[in-house]
This record gives sequence, structure tokens and C-alpha cells, in this order.
Amino acid sequence: DAVQLSVQQRSSLKGEPYFTSLDLFLFSLIVGIIIYYFMPRKEPEPLPEFKKLDTPPPATRETSFIEKMKKTGKNIIVFYGSQTGTAEEFANRLSKDAQRYGMKGMAADPEEYDMGELSRLSEIENSLAIFCMATYGEGDPTDNAQDFYDWLQENDDEDLSKLNYTVFALGNKTYEHYNAMGKYVDKRLAELGATRIFDLGLGDDDGNLEEDFVSWREQFWPAVCEHFGVEASGDESSIRQYELQEHTDINMNKVFTGEFSRLKSFEIQKPPFDSKNPFLAPVTVNRKLNKAGDRHLMHLELDITGSKIRYESGDHVAVFPTNDSALVNKLGQILGVDLDVVISLNNLDEESNKKHPFPCPTSYRTALTHYLDITHPPRTNVLYELAQYASDPKHQETLRKMASSSPEGKALYQNWVLDACRNILAILEDMPSLRPPIDHLCELLPRLQARYYSIASSSKVHPNSIHICAVVVEYTTKTGRLNKGVATNWLKNKLVTDNGHKSTVPMYIRKSQFRLPFKATSPVIMIGPGTGIAPFMGFIQERGWLKEQGKEVGETVLYFGCRHKNEDYIYQEELEEAEKNNVLTQLNVAFSRDQEHKIYVQHLLKNNKENIWKLVHSENAHIYICGDARNMAKDVQTALHEIAEELGGMTRTQATDYIKKLMTKGRYSQDVWS
Repeated sequence: DAVQLSVQQRSSLKGEPYFTSLDLFLFSLIVGIIIYYFMPRKEPEPLPEFKKLDTPPPATRETSFIEKMKKTGKNIIVFYGSQTGTAEEFANRLSKDAQRYGMKGMAADPEEYDMGELSRLSEIENSLAIFCMATYGEGDPTDNAQDFYDWLQENDDEDLSKLNYTVFALGNKTYEHYNAMGKYVDKRLAELGATRIFDLGLGDDDGNLEEDFVSWREQFWPAVCEHFGVEASGDESSIRQYELQEHTDINMNKVFTGEFSRLKSFEIQKPPFDSKNPFLAPVTVNRKLNKAGDRHLMHLELDITGSKIRYESGDHVAVFPTNDSALVNKLGQILGVDLDVVISLNNLDEESNKKHPFPCPTSYRTALTHYLDITHPPRTNVLYELAQYASDPKHQETLRKMASSSPEGKALYQNWVLDACRNILAILEDMPSLRPPIDHLCELLPRLQARYYSIASSSKVHPNSIHICAVVVEYTTKTGRLNKGVATNWLKNKLVTDNGHKSTVPMYIRKSQFRLPFKATSPVIMIGPGTGIAPFMGFIQERGWLKEQGKEVGETVLYFGCRHKNEDYIYQEELEEAEKNNVLTQLNVAFSRDQEHKIYVQHLLKNNKENIWKLVHSENAHIYICGDARNMAKDVQTALHEIAEELGGMTRTQATDYIKKLMTKGRYSQDVWS
């Protein structure tokens, strides 16, 4: 209005027409601007509403572990690099131990905190950082420790001279890079000036990881006491971490039914899909691969249409299985509980980032089906905590003995629990006086983990489908029980349509370093007996696709092995077709049991040593090995050492170094498991 008035006054003073054309133009412009600013401003209002559906803004998360420790009176922090949950479990046990020594500990995921604060830990009196670090794949850090690993590598000028630390490493001796991550963290912290207050612990999952950890821990705590001048309180009583809350009157829409982080995420799927938000992929194919024999080898295809999931040949697909309902029901019966009661287990430490041991509120049935591992033999700390609930003193004594560090106790645990493959149900059946409260049992059991499979397809040929090749695990234990592999039996039962519904598999992709050469002309030698052929099905599809595109493709050589040609020669038709089309330039198959003496892939390598040496030494071939780490991968490596010695005129040491160099150049890749 003020603008309009001044225009009118100006016009009348000069005795001219009420508006000049300039006035009209300015007036229109101002009105236009006013309309532009005020009219459309109502439309985007729903946006804040939409935001509420997602996780709270990251600003609410405390990224300073120093501030958190000060606020909660903690002086020990246990960081974990964990892929399958074991390192996290060990970290929780160590942080709980601290209480017995008049200290206060917290377990922490390095991904959630600013690790640049390690130099400030000395601001807290008697402080100590413990690192439980697992090694994944080919000497790599676990996903959640990748940023910490990068930080350690990049910060040469970091001064950690006031930091007290110790490391427990988790690995497996059958792998080439045994405990590489734990060893690196231990060495690097020392290089940056930190004080190692106890020796690096090395846990070997090929032996007895639990025993390695318990033995290390037994010596570690006395060293801490000596360093800080404190004494153990002698209080060995059970310390509960969570308290039970039963929900009698709750809206069932607020109850978790198997999702991992966001309620209803299985009903309303939103990308991106990852370990906390898996995609429910429909099963489009589930067929038995072997023609005969007592095993069940299977090929599944998962449909990822519309998910925006991308993968490369050589990547892994992670699937989240569920436990067998028969096992879950038996647990409910033996403990005499209603599994459909809805509960929450709430952390007694209100400041902890981990509010619940698994998504809550939920029912006991859902927790035991989707969230908890009920099939692995329980670790000694679980037995120790459960002992108090055995009404027979003999059972109490046995459980406590197995959890002790005495040689008899360790031997008993090895024999009665590990060698006999007793899971929690078997222990409860064989100790009738042991009847723990189900909520404490749920607190103690580890989380059920995703299972990883090498993808058996190429995204160039199958952009909307992921193929899995697996063998169903089933065996009879020393106690005469039939143990079934959780994931493979669950996958076997994923029929394409189940009662008119599509079967789905919760999954996500884990990127891998197992990649075809950048140059299509580079020859490849693929060695994969049994289900170890999986990634090579993808490689063969991709090399065939490259040929179809008119690209020049190098030699593609496969060494495959199985027991009998007429029983378990899986993918026989596809492989012979690829050979006929010259996509596979060589197809070598070892049938181990079709003759008196066993023939394995390493024997075929030795038979073709001249060709192998020519491809590797003269033509820069890339070698790929997939399958069993304990025997096959080692035997193949030995065969290649011998070929290098014989045809390259090398000593054993030179041959070993030669293969190591191929590894560092990325020309010798392994995707192995034990």
C-alpha cells in the first residue's frame, strides 16, 4: 500500500494521467513478486512429515566417545571390528569384566565415533582402549572398521603417546592373511607412540577361538590390575545388562516381526538396501543340481527388479535366514513359556547406544526365529551365566568348570560342547535341572548372522537376477542328533510359490575384490571344485557376453572338481555349451571318486603344468581360487609352487615369493571359506 500511495501522490502533483506506463510496469512487477513469494509457499508443507518416517537427524548421535565416557564415568573403551558378531560379543564381555576390577567399561563401534579422539583418552584417569579386531576376506578390515583402518593409514603425524591400549585379534589360520587386521592395529598404534599394556592376543577360529580368547583374557586382567594398581573385587556374580518389560496391551503395529531397524520395512520397502535394510527378493528358480547321491546341491535365482541393487561378477550376496520353527517350539516347550508374549529387553545403562539386544518390542517367538543364534554351540560365558539356574549342584559345577580356564574345564568344553556339536536346546535336554528364565537366555544368545554366498551370475547377462549355488548342510552329531545348517535348509525350502504366495529372501550385496581382469584380453585360470564354481559361472557368462560384443577375449580356463561324473557334475550342460562356443577355452574336470585313487583339481594342474606356466609366466594370466580354504586352497597353492620350482627353475623360497608377488599385483585372488 505504501508503494501504491507514493505513486498516486507523485502522479497527481504533476497533473499527468493517473498511471504512466512505467508505473504500470513497476506496479505489475511488485504485485508479481508479492504473488510469487506468498502464493506457492503452502505446497511443500508435507515434506517435514515425510522426514519423520526416517531415522532421527544424525545431530542427535554423540560422535565423541570421550564426552560419553566422561558423562557416564567410564574409563575403559572396547572398540570392535566385527563382521559376524563374534568380535562385538567379545568386546561386550570385556566391557562387562571391567566392573569386577572397580572400573567401568563400554563397548563401541568405531564406525559410530570420531577415532581422531584417541589422543584425548588420557584426559580420563586410568583410561584404556581395547581393540577386538576381526579380519575379513583377504586380510581386509571388517565393514565397520574400514574408516578406522583408513584413518590409521593416513595419519602419520598423530601423537598417541598418552594412549594405553591392547589388541585381541580374531582370525582363521587357514587363510593366507591370518589376523592381518589385528596385527596391523597393534603395530600401527605402537608406531604412533601408544603404550601397549598387554601382548597382542591371536584368536584362531580354525582351532578354538573361545579358548584362545579365554586364555588371553585370564592373563590380560591381572596385567591391567598391575598397570593401574587396582585389585579384583572378587565379585564373580552374574551382571544383567538388560531388564525385562512385558507388554500386555500394545498396538501390534508397533511390534517388530523380523525387521532389522525400521518397523514395517518388510512391508514398505525403500532403497538403498543394506545390512540394516535388506531387500525382500522373490525366488524365481529353486532347482536341485545333482542327478544322484545323498547330498542336495541347489541353484536359486533371486529377482531384484525395481530394487536399484547393482552387482558385479565376484560380489557376495548376503541373505538373512530364519531358524527352524521346530527348534524354536521345542525351546518354548522345554522352558515352559508362551512364545507369543510381547516383550522388550531394555538396557540398564541408559546412556548406551545399544538400547536393546535385538529389535524391541517383539515376541519371544520372533526373537528366537529371526534375531538369535540358537544352533551354534554356546560360548563359555553363556554357560557360566546359566549355571546359577541349574537346580542340580552337579550340573552347576559342570557348567562353571567348562567356563573356567583350567585344563580340565577347557577339555570338557571342547569334548562335551564343541566336538559333540551341542546347541542350547541339546544342553537343556541333557541337563534336565537347567531351566533358565527365557529373557536371560535371550539376553545371552548371540545375534543370528547373515550368510554370504558367492554370486553365480553376471549382471551383464542377468541385471535383474542374482544366482546362488549352495549345498545343503546336514549331519548327525556324536549324540545321535540330526543337525541342520540354518541357511541352506531354509533356502532349500524357499519354493517359488508357497501356498500361492511368492517366497522371498531378505538380502543385500557385499562388494568384493574378486574381479575379472580389467583387460578382457588377459587370460584367466579359474579353480573351483564343488560349489566353489559359483563365481566362475558369473565369470564365464561375462566372458561370453564380452565375446558377443565383438571384444577380443583372452584364454578362459576352468578347473572344476566333484565326486562322480554321473552324480554331482553340476552345471555340466552350461559348461559343455561354453566350451563348444569357445567361451571356455579349456574345461578340466577332476572326478575324485570315479576311480580307485582320488583325483583332485591340484592333480590336474600338475598334469597341465607347461600350459599353466606359459599362461602365468609369459601371458600375464590371472589366477582365481574359490572353495574350501582348509585343504583345497592350500593344496592348489602348493601345486603352483611346485610348478614354479620345476618350470621356472626356482628354489621353494623363490617360488613362494613369486606367488606372493602375484597376490600383491592382484593376479592371484581367493574367495575361500573354512
